[in-house]
Amino acid sequence: MTSQFDAGLYRWVTDLAQRTPQPLDDAVRFFSDYGLGVFAVMMLAVWWRARSADAARMAAALCVPLIVVAVYLVNDVVKSAFAEQRPCRTLHTVTVEACPPLGDYAFPSNHSAIAAAAAVALLLASRRTGLYALPLALLMGISRVWIGVHYPHDVLVALVLGALVAWPLALASRRAAPVVVRLRETKFRALVSSATTA
Repeated sequence: MTSQFDAGLYRWVTDLAQRTPQPLDDAVRFFSDYGLGVFAVMMLAVWWRARSADAARMAAALCVPLIVVAVYLVNDVVKSAFAEQRPCRTLHTVTVEACPPLGDYAFPSNHSAIAAAAAVALLLASRRTGLYALPLALLMGISRVWIGVHYPHDVLVALVLGALVAWPLALASRRAAPVVVRLRETKFRALVSSATTA
Protein backbone atom coordinates (compact mmCIF):
# COMPACT_ATOMS: atom_id res chain seq x y z
CA MET A 1 0.00 0.00 0.00
CA THR A 2 2.96 2.30 0.59
CA SER A 3 4.06 4.40 -2.39
CA GLN A 4 7.60 5.57 -3.04
CA PHE A 5 6.38 9.13 -2.44
CA ASP A 6 4.89 8.21 0.92
CA ALA A 7 8.01 6.35 2.01
CA GLY A 8 10.15 9.23 0.79
CA LEU A 9 8.07 11.78 2.70
CA TYR A 10 8.26 9.61 5.81
CA ARG A 11 12.06 9.43 5.55
CA TRP A 12 12.26 13.20 4.99
CA VAL A 13 10.23 13.89 8.14
CA THR A 14 12.12 11.41 10.33
CA ASP A 15 15.47 12.72 9.03
CA LEU A 16 14.33 16.26 9.86
CA ALA A 17 13.36 15.09 13.35
CA GLN A 18 16.88 13.73 13.83
CA ARG A 19 18.35 17.14 13.02
CA THR A 20 16.12 19.15 15.36
CA PRO A 21 17.02 20.05 18.97
CA GLN A 22 16.31 17.30 21.48
CA PRO A 23 13.89 19.42 23.56
CA LEU A 24 11.65 19.86 20.51
CA ASP A 25 11.66 16.15 19.77
CA ASP A 26 10.86 15.46 23.42
CA ALA A 27 7.95 17.90 23.33
CA VAL A 28 6.56 16.37 20.12
CA ARG A 29 6.94 12.85 21.52
CA PHE A 30 5.18 13.84 24.77
CA PHE A 31 2.28 15.41 22.86
CA SER A 32 2.08 12.46 20.48
CA ASP A 33 1.99 9.94 23.34
CA TYR A 34 -0.22 11.83 25.79
CA GLY A 35 -1.91 14.61 23.80
CA LEU A 36 -5.20 12.73 23.55
CA GLY A 37 -5.65 13.72 27.18
CA VAL A 38 -6.15 17.31 26.01
CA PHE A 39 -9.24 16.16 24.11
CA ALA A 40 -10.52 14.46 27.27
CA VAL A 41 -10.14 17.76 29.17
CA MET A 42 -12.02 19.53 26.36
CA MET A 43 -14.82 16.96 26.62
CA LEU A 44 -15.12 17.65 30.35
CA ALA A 45 -15.18 21.40 29.75
CA VAL A 46 -17.89 21.10 27.09
CA TRP A 47 -19.97 18.84 29.37
CA TRP A 48 -19.61 21.26 32.29
CA ARG A 49 -20.71 24.26 30.23
CA ALA A 50 -23.58 22.28 28.68
CA ARG A 51 -25.12 21.81 32.12
CA SER A 52 -26.57 25.31 31.81
CA ALA A 53 -27.58 24.85 28.16
CA ASP A 54 -30.54 23.20 26.48
CA ALA A 55 -31.05 19.44 26.47
CA ALA A 56 -29.88 19.01 22.86
CA ARG A 57 -26.52 20.59 23.58
CA MET A 58 -26.10 18.47 26.69
CA ALA A 59 -26.93 15.36 24.68
CA ALA A 60 -24.27 16.30 22.14
CA ALA A 61 -21.73 16.86 24.91
CA LEU A 62 -22.49 13.54 26.59
CA CYS A 63 -22.17 11.68 23.31
CA VAL A 64 -18.68 12.96 22.44
CA PRO A 65 -16.80 10.20 24.32
CA LEU A 66 -19.21 7.56 22.98
CA ILE A 67 -18.53 8.75 19.44
CA VAL A 68 -14.78 8.57 20.05
CA VAL A 69 -15.11 4.98 21.28
CA ALA A 70 -17.21 4.07 18.22
CA VAL A 71 -14.60 5.56 15.88
CA TYR A 72 -11.81 3.73 17.69
CA LEU A 73 -13.62 0.42 17.22
CA VAL A 74 -14.21 1.08 13.50
CA ASN A 75 -10.60 2.14 13.03
CA ASP A 76 -9.33 -0.94 14.85
CA VAL A 77 -11.34 -3.23 12.56
CA VAL A 78 -9.83 -1.52 9.51
CA LYS A 79 -6.37 -1.75 11.07
CA SER A 80 -6.73 -5.48 11.66
CA ALA A 81 -7.96 -6.03 8.11
CA PHE A 82 -4.94 -4.34 6.50
CA ALA A 83 -2.30 -5.49 9.02
CA GLU A 84 0.29 -2.99 7.77
CA GLN A 85 3.60 -3.10 9.61
CA ARG A 86 5.01 0.10 11.06
CA PRO A 87 7.32 2.08 8.75
CA CYS A 88 10.09 1.94 11.35
CA ARG A 89 9.95 -1.86 10.93
CA THR A 90 10.02 -1.95 7.14
CA LEU A 91 12.23 1.06 6.32
CA HIS A 92 14.70 0.64 9.21
CA THR A 93 15.07 4.36 9.88
CA VAL A 94 16.22 5.99 13.11
CA THR A 95 13.14 7.41 14.84
CA VAL A 96 12.35 9.66 17.79
CA GLU A 97 10.06 7.04 19.35
CA ALA A 98 11.05 3.41 19.90
CA CYS A 99 9.45 1.31 17.18
CA PRO A 100 6.35 -0.61 18.34
CA PRO A 101 6.63 -4.41 18.26
CA LEU A 102 5.67 -6.60 15.33
CA GLY A 103 1.92 -7.09 15.16
CA ASP A 104 1.22 -3.56 16.40
CA TYR A 105 -0.11 -2.40 13.06
CA ALA A 106 0.11 1.07 11.56
CA PHE A 107 -2.78 1.65 9.14
CA PRO A 108 -4.85 3.66 9.95
CA SER A 109 -3.43 5.55 12.94
CA ASN A 110 -5.56 5.09 16.07
CA HIS A 111 -4.27 8.31 17.63
CA SER A 112 -5.16 10.31 14.52
CA ALA A 113 -8.61 8.75 14.12
CA ILE A 114 -9.44 9.36 17.79
CA ALA A 115 -8.22 12.96 17.59
CA ALA A 116 -10.25 13.64 14.44
CA ALA A 117 -13.36 12.06 15.93
CA ALA A 118 -13.01 14.07 19.12
CA ALA A 119 -12.46 17.30 17.21
CA VAL A 120 -15.50 16.82 14.97
CA ALA A 121 -17.76 15.74 17.82
CA LEU A 122 -16.55 18.64 19.96
CA LEU A 123 -17.13 21.07 17.07
CA LEU A 124 -20.77 20.03 16.83
CA ALA A 125 -21.21 20.08 20.61
CA SER A 126 -19.43 23.41 21.13
CA ARG A 127 -18.22 25.39 18.13
CA ARG A 128 -15.71 27.42 20.16
CA THR A 129 -14.05 24.36 21.68
CA GLY A 130 -14.15 22.48 18.40
CA LEU A 131 -12.26 25.25 16.63
CA TYR A 132 -9.41 24.68 19.09
CA ALA A 133 -9.66 20.90 18.78
CA LEU A 134 -9.41 20.76 14.97
CA PRO A 135 -5.83 22.08 14.67
CA LEU A 136 -4.83 19.90 17.63
CA ALA A 137 -6.11 16.87 15.72
CA LEU A 138 -3.97 17.82 12.73
CA LEU A 139 -0.95 18.31 14.99
CA MET A 140 -1.57 14.89 16.52
CA GLY A 141 -1.47 13.34 13.07
CA ILE A 142 1.73 15.16 12.13
CA SER A 143 3.35 14.18 15.41
CA ARG A 144 2.76 10.49 14.69
CA VAL A 145 4.84 10.76 11.52
CA TRP A 146 7.42 12.97 13.23
CA ILE A 147 8.17 10.41 15.93
CA GLY A 148 8.39 7.71 13.26
CA VAL A 149 5.54 5.35 14.08
CA HIS A 150 3.31 6.07 11.05
CA TYR A 151 3.50 6.70 7.34
CA PRO A 152 1.79 9.91 6.18
CA HIS A 153 -1.01 7.86 4.56
CA ASP A 154 -1.70 6.14 7.90
CA VAL A 155 -2.43 9.53 9.39
CA LEU A 156 -4.29 11.05 6.45
CA VAL A 157 -6.68 8.12 6.09
CA ALA A 158 -7.22 7.99 9.85
CA LEU A 159 -8.08 11.69 10.04
CA VAL A 160 -10.58 11.34 7.20
CA LEU A 161 -12.04 8.11 8.59
CA GLY A 162 -12.37 9.56 12.08
CA ALA A 163 -14.10 12.69 10.79
CA LEU A 164 -16.45 10.84 8.41
CA VAL A 165 -17.60 8.35 11.03
CA ALA A 166 -17.91 10.95 13.79
CA TRP A 167 -19.84 13.55 11.77
CA PRO A 168 -23.17 11.70 11.32
CA LEU A 169 -22.96 10.29 14.84
CA ALA A 170 -22.44 13.76 16.26
CA LEU A 171 -25.35 15.13 14.24
CA ALA A 172 -27.57 12.31 15.48
CA SER A 173 -26.49 12.79 19.11
CA ARG A 174 -28.82 15.78 19.57
CA ARG A 175 -31.75 13.43 19.11
CA ALA A 176 -30.92 12.09 22.56
CA ALA A 177 -32.24 15.34 24.06
CA PRO A 178 -35.37 13.59 25.48
CA VAL A 179 -33.07 11.33 27.51
CA VAL A 180 -31.40 14.40 29.00
CA VAL A 181 -34.81 15.92 29.79
CA ARG A 182 -35.74 12.77 31.70
CA LEU A 183 -32.39 12.68 33.50
CA ARG A 184 -32.98 16.24 34.67
CA GLU A 185 -35.95 14.93 36.63
CA THR A 186 -33.94 12.23 38.41
CA LYS A 187 -31.28 12.03 41.11
CA PHE A 188 -28.70 12.45 38.32
CA ARG A 189 -29.95 15.98 37.70
CA ALA A 190 -26.69 17.59 38.85
CA LEU A 191 -24.78 15.77 36.10
CA VAL A 192 -26.89 17.23 33.30
CA SER A 193 -28.11 20.52 34.70
CA SER A 194 -26.71 23.43 36.69
CA ALA A 195 -30.16 24.31 38.00
CA THR A 196 -30.79 23.56 41.66
CA THR A 197 -33.94 22.01 43.02
CA ALA A 198 -36.34 24.23 44.89
